[in-house]
Amino acid sequence: MSAGPGREEVGARLAPLVRDVPGFPEPGVVFKDIAPLLADPGALRLATEGLAAAGPGADRVVGVEARGFILGAPVALHLGAGFVPVRKKGKLPGATLEAAYALEYGEAVLQLQEDALVAGHRVLLVDDVLATGGTVEAAVGLCARAGAEVVGVAVLLELPGLGGRERLERAAPGVPLHVLLP
Repeated sequence: MSAGPGREEVGARLAPLVRDVPGFPEPGVVFKDIAPLLADPGALRLATEGLAAAGPGADRVVGVEARGFILGAPVALHLGAGFVPVRKKGKLPGATLEAAYALEYGEAVLQLQEDALVAGHRVLLVDDVLATGGTVEAAVGLCARAGAEVVGVAVLLELPGLGGRERLERAAPGVPLHVLLP
């Protein structure tokens, strides 16, 4: 049985399907548009399998709004794990935990339903892009406050030089980071 495509092959297949959109959502920001990757069933399957490789032993996949939902839900299915959304403030019903964080271009608040995770859950956190690390730091903090253990963080791509990797290491020392497109 084949081990599947290697990292270079995955990168060569997926990287051309991520396009830069300068000036979105505001001037000075270069948005990474993954819509072409999502529209390609083979690429989406490859991305899902690649992200899931970071989560053996996870029984929950936490996806961060909004593109983390799109990637995280199929990863959860692939792993046979439950899916838990982390959303922007005001989007989840019932009692929630919340964490404020800074973005590359503003501030926001993330929420997690209070009963979505409990002690003993092993979480793979999935998002699309690691940039400054604020979103991942907030999501890791929410998981910890709920009592869950984050066993890995998986992202489609990393924007180097913005400090995200270092911020994650400070927020969750020793938690492995898996990046499909470094």
